[in-house]
Amino acid sequence: MMSPRADAPPAAPATVRRFGPAQKWVHRATAALMGLCVLTAACLYIPQLAQLVGRRALVVTVHEWSGLGLPLPVLAGLASRAFRADLGRLNRFGPHDRTWLRAALRRDKRPSARPAGKFNAGQKLYAAWIAGATLVMLGTGLMMWFTHLTPLMWRTSATFVHDWLALTIGIVLAGHIGMALADPEARRGLRTGSVSREWAQREHPLWRP
Repeated sequence: MMSPRADAPPAAPATVRRFGPAQKWVHRATAALMGLCVLTAACLYIPQLAQLVGRRALVVTVHEWSGLGLPLPVLAGLASRAFRADLGRLNRFGPHDRTWLRAALRRDKRPSARPAGKFNAGQKLYAAWIAGATLVMLGTGLMMWFTHLTPLMWRTSATFVHDWLALTIGIVLAGHIGMALADPEARRGLRTGSVSREWAQREHPLWRP
């Protein structure tokens, strides 16, 4: 009597887990605080918005405290092992990242020309730049807030750096949001934590969930 045929292996799930609760919470909280900083800065520096909103003292207070709070979500997220693992991935560049950057500079959009792990080289560069810019903004903002702690020349230089870096951050954030709007599956990953397996294999072929 023939033995029964072994069952076929189960099909791979259609979605894969990309982010857990800690990563989603950190991203949302940081985005909210950064949005407050950018919005209040616009109300302080654009005359038309300043006239429309009024209450300059309140806008200044919201801007200062939202700026001070910017590092807090990341610091709180360090309690999560998954978040720390993602920070490690963002902080490591490999040969495939250089290949990805060369393809991006050539505007080569073929998936085969842009190998990437869980995060591609563009995401790693953005994360490193925005983290550094946030720290510079925090330092220069503190110099402008506590005027008695530093000499006048330092405060003048801090104001110059703060204002122009704020403009640069606004431009970079606009690009970041534009790229997110162009990729619904990436937004889904940050919203629900899961992405389609097909998207993961196409956009992040070196990632092994």
